[in-house]
Amino acid sequence: MDEIVKAAIAKWPNVPHCYGWLALDARGNWRMRDERAQALKLPGDKISNPALLGFINRNYQCDDAGRWYFQNGPQRVYIELEATPYIARVTPQGISLQSGDVLTDVRHVYLSKDGTLLFENANGIAQLDDRDMAICLEWIRKDNHPVGDDALLHWLEHAEQASSTPLYLQLSPQAAILIEQSDVLGLMKKRGYVASPAQSEERPG
Repeated sequence: MDEIVKAAIAKWPNVPHCYGWLALDARGNWRMRDERAQALKLPGDKISNPALLGFINRNYQCDDAGRWYFQNGPQRVYIELEATPYIARVTPQGISLQSGDVLTDVRHVYLSKDGTLLFENANGIAQLDDRDMAICLEWIRKDNHPVGDDALLHWLEHAEQASSTPLYLQLSPQAAILIEQSDVLGLMKKRGYVASPAQSEERPG
């Protein structure tokens, strides 16, 4: 968190929280949602200013109730999540998050029945941007060989047999991680994350 933000919180500790005005979409775009966008359930306008994006990403975190927010000075701006708290992309540096940070210490990889790829580490969960799925499909291995389309579809359709025919994601020559079956809702529930603080019945503060 920025030092200027910490100072603002100390100076104005009781500023009301903000809900519904900021969202993170499934492709890692931060979106500003005015009253019209909220009323019509629109995604909102994409934020493109580099300085503002950097400020949001540096001051983005999760509260004890599993609600993600951007600390905007003394005010918490709670985030509407279209998917997961982080969105991953394939970059020359590796798997990177919407913040630009490289995803490290991946503990689990999941593939949902609809073909969504998800990563989990100690800091949270990240859904892969769907535009990069074709790249990652080439990294899926079965018995140390690339998995074919038919074998992958069979694996997705027969969850009960997944453990007997394990698939791995070859993230690097040294790191092959077992692929498990799960979906966004299941992982969000597992981590206790709230996708829409604006719609939750109990609001912090």
